[in-house]
Amino acid sequence: MYKDIKNLHIGVYPPMGRVRVAAPERFDDDQVRLAVIQRLPWIKRQREQFENARRQSEREMVSGESHYVWGVRYRLRVIERPGRAHFEVGGGRLLLYVPASTPSDQRRLLLDDWYREQARRVIPDLVAKWEPVLDVSVPRWSIRRMKTKWGSCNRETGHLWFNLELAKKHPECLEYIVVHEMNHLIERSHGQRFSRLMDKAMPDWRARRDRLNEAPLADEAWE
Repeated sequence: MYKDIKNLHIGVYPPMGRVRVAAPERFDDDQVRLAVIQRLPWIKRQREQFENARRQSEREMVSGESHYVWGVRYRLRVIERPGRAHFEVGGGRLLLYVPASTPSDQRRLLLDDWYREQARRVIPDLVAKWEPVLDVSVPRWSIRRMKTKWGSCNRETGHLWFNLELAKKHPECLEYIVVHEMNHLIERSHGQRFSRLMDKAMPDWRARRDRLNEAPLADEAWE
């Protein structure tokens, strides 16, 4: 893919390690091919991480299943009773109170909504914490289920997006993605300048990134 960008970017995406290359329009095929060859060891390491990552089977939303909340594994207990459906966490269990007639796909939607609410409670404080540190302003952010990314940034509008799946990961992983996307308000590409910005703001960002990539992956069709 050739784009109007300054630097070549190579990305490796879950679940199978699909490689995507975005190159400036000034690059010819030989230059792109050489860049990919030079990054082959890194590409191989990233693909091996995805291949070795623990993968959860499709969730049926029945008692006994494992679900992750902020990196902690909980056993689901479904309590069928009339009234409003809701979740509670306690004693190593994720409790789902739900009417008996609620099908599994609706239960999964309820869980997504609950995860979204958990992230909404945390992200504002993280953004407020890092705005003065990075000297940037985030006018708007949103949460959505994303197929190939943990986050994204629209530099023109300042709008940041965060993957709903982050509510399942360790809090350090979410903070890493927040800082990552906020730094994209300063630097668009993932080149050396971007790495220097990350090093300055969060010296352990690579360890956090690895922790995120090693966390269990949901059983879903990533693009």
